[in-house]
Amino acid sequence: MIGLLQRVSAAGVSVDGALIGAIDRGLLVLVGVQPDDDRARVERLLERLLGYRVFPDADGRMNLSLRDIDGGLLLVPQFTLAADTRKGTRASFTSAAPPEQGRRLFEHLVAAARAAHGSVATGRFGADMQVSLTNDGPVTFWLQA
Repeated sequence: MIGLLQRVSAAGVSVDGALIGAIDRGLLVLVGVQPDDDRARVERLLERLLGYRVFPDADGRMNLSLRDIDGGLLLVPQFTLAADTRKGTRASFTSAAPPEQGRRLFEHLVAAARAAHGSVATGRFGADMQVSLTNDGPVTFWLQA
């Protein structure tokens, strides 16, 4: 399971011109699911997202986690993260999970995140989404579970 996390001062996701999820300070995470992923990997990724130290402390060092700052979490499904781009000029998606597996595991991630953390917003699986963000730093990390 892949999580591309971005530290943001604000982020939102819209579908058909309507805002469906937004956060202020926190993490925007684009989520990719691969065929070997399972619920254990979902839970491992969530633990890493909530505990990853990307926010500055009083000395300006990245020592605080999303939990520490009680920030927002915006989870957006993005199957293209799992693309194989090693050859040619067009991505192959054979390394991405089938849609139903991806949906099931993304929904499990959302449910687990809502149970473990207060402020959770989401994109919509399978939708054409427009994502806006103000990347703070910029700070972006690629996490795999």
